[in-house]
Amino acid sequence: MSWVVLRLGRALLTLLLLIAFTFFTLAMNGDPAAAKFGPDIDPETLEAFREKWGLNYPLWKQFLIYLDGIWRLDFGLSFRTGRQAWELVSARLPATLALMLPTMFFSIALGVPLGIYAAAHRGGRADRLTIIAAVIALAIPAFLLGLLLMYVFSVWLGWLPPSGWVGWSSFLMPVATMAVSTASVYARFTRSAMVEVMSHPMIETAEASGLSRRLIRRVHALPNIALPLITITALEFGNIITYAVVTESVFAWPGAGRLLIESVAGRDYAVVQAIILLTGSTMILANLLADLAYGWVDPRIKDARRPRPHRKEARA
Repeated sequence: MSWVVLRLGRALLTLLLLIAFTFFTLAMNGDPAAAKFGPDIDPETLEAFREKWGLNYPLWKQFLIYLDGIWRLDFGLSFRTGRQAWELVSARLPATLALMLPTMFFSIALGVPLGIYAAAHRGGRADRLTIIAAVIALAIPAFLLGLLLMYVFSVWLGWLPPSGWVGWSSFLMPVATMAVSTASVYARFTRSAMVEVMSHPMIETAEASGLSRRLIRRVHALPNIALPLITITALEFGNIITYAVVTESVFAWPGAGRLLIESVAGRDYAVVQAIILLTGSTMILANLLADLAYGWVDPRIKDARRPRPHRKEARA
């Protein structure tokens, strides 16, 4: 149980550092009052705005006020709309989750079987084609792939809507844009893990026992790549969030990623901080759940985390 408390403490410390880094970085980026009104605003109005929003306080005091607000689940008000920042972010979250969840599902459903198939035909044509396709998919930027898909399926063929959320067909190009890169990561990682496991002496023992290669892969190899897949899933979850920001901008998707771009451009600090805090908390939680899943998948890890008895107790 102590290692769970330790992990939670590390997660909270990481979250606090993220909050501090985001706050002071945005504060040094420029004056939101000047960005809102422009250079022609009179000094009295500018000073009244700063006083209303607490921008006339020293940075350290603004940070303490912000921390107190987070503790009370108050993320501040938007400079642009005057509404609660969390209200604006939560209104956009369903659209972002509607892209992220199918992306994660199709990435695993396509990448893992491709990696297993490539490893089963190691050195063959299928293996080489899988590696080449994965490298090309990783080399293409998400915004460029999105524009190419938009040109082919919306402008040229006219099959799909170019932007916005107008129906189920609107999901195809954004999800494909995000899933291509992520699936290629799963394919390459699964292939490498399977090749390593299949070269283990236990596989040779299983083959000597007369078991078929298909049964060996399913019973002996696949369980041994579960831990690496959990690790890569936690890491790719953060990448999918990054892809969502780019993809939503390309396809004018009404999600939190597009709201982040708009808020950064308008120096709407409360909204930017709320989105980054939500993103950071999600990534920290994903890594914490992955760490907990290790012990569930492999009980040996759970046993290794238990405190060992003292030497005198062990002798007794």
